[in-house]
Amino acid sequence: MSVPRHVAIIMDGNGRWAQQRGLPRTEGHSAGADSVREAVRACGALGIEYLTLYSFSTENWGRPEDEVQTLMALLERYLRTELSELLDQQVRLRAIGELGRLPTTVRTLIEQVSEATAQNTRLNLTLALSYGSRAELVSAVRDIATRVQAGDLAPEDIGEETVSNALYTADLPDPELLVRTSGELRLSNFLLWQVAYSELYVTDVLWPDFRRPHLEVAIDAYARRQRRFGKTGDQVEDDA
Repeated sequence: MSVPRHVAIIMDGNGRWAQQRGLPRTEGHSAGADSVREAVRACGALGIEYLTLYSFSTENWGRPEDEVQTLMALLERYLRTELSELLDQQVRLRAIGELGRLPTTVRTLIEQVSEATAQNTRLNLTLALSYGSRAELVSAVRDIATRVQAGDLAPEDIGEETVSNALYTADLPDPELLVRTSGELRLSNFLLWQVAYSELYVTDVLWPDFRRPHLEVAIDAYARRQRRFGKTGDQVEDDA
């Protein structure tokens, strides 16, 4: 079975999972943290090199204050309690997004865990936090414009690689597989540039219920597809 090098997941359905059980939405987020641990373990075991999780979007700041506070508390707890797990599983952690908007304690923990896991090589785990793809693209355009204004870059030399190198994900390969849980059929402002040729897989499973067998079904669906990258004819393998 062909295993993608990079899997990205839009983790959706925590609120509905809680609602179906007559629980507060915050309980759904707490249960979703267990699915993160399971997804990390599964990706490492399956030989996937990169996993990017849409953990908290720029739009999520508009949620009720108590829910945002709970999400930040869960994130802080995850960073504190999962370090030993990440080290045991040889997982390198990093975060992308407008990280300056996060609470100071969370930013400090991200830096500490990132530094502690920097030498791990089995799986590269990226948390998209306070992340929005449109904001990322605006930041990239500003960076490129600054280089042009300074005379370091000619407008005619700007290409796709220039843009890719200005994104938060400059040192990551583009995802081959994008998974979305809960059955919603939209990208929700996630990695809009990077998923241009990603295979999309949507499952009705809500994120707190997502486990390794569900991931394996997604990977099996990916392996059976022909990736043509805009070309026609026989399958074109991805060299990324």
